[in-house]
Amino acid sequence: MPKWTVTTEFTFNAAHWIRDYDGPCGRMHGHTYTVRISAITSQLHASEFCPHPVMVADFRTLKWAKKDVLKGGLDHCVLNEVLPEGYETTAEMIAKYIYDKTKKDLPAEIKLKVAVSETPNSWAEYEDD
Repeated sequence: MPKWTVTTEFTFNAAHWIRDYDGPCGRMHGHTYTVRISAITSQLHASEFCPHPVMVADFRTLKWAKKDVLKGGLDHCVLNEVLPEGYETTAEMIAKYIYDKTKKDLPAEIKLKVAVSETPNSWAEYEDD
């Protein structure tokens, strides 16, 4: 069976603090987050922007979080004010939030993997089997 994977990487800037964290991360501070999203499928699809089944997923759909917060993304927001209840602002939970929101806009059979980095040396990755 064929299998295609597309991967895209982008950045966005945001502020946050980790609730009840004993240390500097408990105070508001900012990061340039790097996000890497991989989408995997055995069937190509059309998209909101292209009516032909010629892609795994449209890169524009995968990169929604790169948009300005006023346009539905996460760029230049305070994550604590934007993420819904149940999502803390750790890299792990930001990865899950981006995964959950992206997955809603894709065909069900597409598998996703989302990695988020707050610093060049540290990544958190989320996928759901």
